Amino acid sequence: MQRRQRRRRRQPAPTPTAERPTTSAPASAPADRAAAEREIKENWRKFFDPKTSLEDKQALLENGERMAPVLRAFSGDERGGQVQAEVSRVRFTSPTEADVTYTLSLKGAPVLPDASGTAVEQDGTWKVSAKSLCALVQMSGNGSASPIPGC
Repeated sequence: MQRRQRRRRRQPAPTPTAERPTTSAPASAPADRAAAEREIKENWRKFFDPKTSLEDKQALLENGERMAPVLRAFSGDERGGQVQAEVSRVRFTSPTEADVTYTLSLKGAPVLPDASGTAVEQDGTWKVSAKSLCALVQMSGNGSASPIPGC
């Protein structure tokens, strides 16, 4: 009988914590969520500000250099020079991507309330995603006649 007791002592019972995985789940937001949200809101405001130069807008657009033709088409539209955007909600989907809810205004009047877009972190800067700009170009009608390189 002593042999059985010794065997039992040699084999400790597993504890519930030993069976839990030790790796953490991937982060769904940047390390400094508040700073990233502020940057997204500010960069979207700047990007859609008619006073912001085309060069500065390109720096705030995902793949800005490659997307220059799309940006020129958007900015060349009479309405493109009269729009502004205000971000009302940012929901991070990863450390480098976020869903953005914004209102697009034309001459100060809301024309596209609660619109959906995305922001991406690229080269250390939160930018308006290329797909968000392409969606607006398509809605404006500038992208329907012929495909615009980049979209």
